[in-house]
Amino acid sequence: MRIIMLGAPGAGKGTQAKMIAEKFGIPHISTGDIFRANIKNQTELGKKAKAYLDEGTLVPDELTCDLVVDRIANEDCAKGYILDGFPRTIPQAEALTKALAKDGGAIDYAIDVDVPDSDIVRRLSGRRVCLKCGATYHTSFNPPREEGICDSCGEALVHRDDDKPETIQKRLDVYHSQTQPLIEYYHEAGCMYKVDGTRSLEEVFASICAILE
Repeated sequence: MRIIMLGAPGAGKGTQAKMIAEKFGIPHISTGDIFRANIKNQTELGKKAKAYLDEGTLVPDELTCDLVVDRIANEDCAKGYILDGFPRTIPQAEALTKALAKDGGAIDYAIDVDVPDSDIVRRLSGRRVCLKCGATYHTSFNPPREEGICDSCGEALVHRDDDKPETIQKRLDVYHSQTQPLIEYYHEAGCMYKVDGTRSLEEVFASICAILE
């Protein structure tokens, strides 16, 4: 069961990926975790990735794919895995397809958690954080008892720059131009499934499980 999670930032795909991993007993793999593990363990691939990150440049598609392929070759991935945050672009998807095909493998399910931009802007722009204790709130879904004040430590809550509507829209624009084309790519491969991400966490999870089962 080789799964790719797709969806715009704030669609909730990361949360769903963790729940799926737990239910089906397969690893949830994010590129961020792979980078950190390889850099920490000072592997050859990790050293190459660190050189790019230290320069503030993007890690090339080929190297990112090598890191992912190296990770999914581990024993814990024998029954499958969920990739979260990779591939992000068509070249990355093509590199992954080519790498898996060497061993006669392919992605079994590409799942798109579909949420309209307007919902995502509302979800993310309502987020407020406490810089002192790390607690997070939402103006609509999880407001603090006193507006603008953290329930836990009494500090003022902050509206971070990356949670402001104009910043969120920029991230969505990048997603639509770079990552959304993957929906068509995996549709042509015959493994694309779409779920309505505007529903409750439990309902979205039930829809995904129905696809996988």
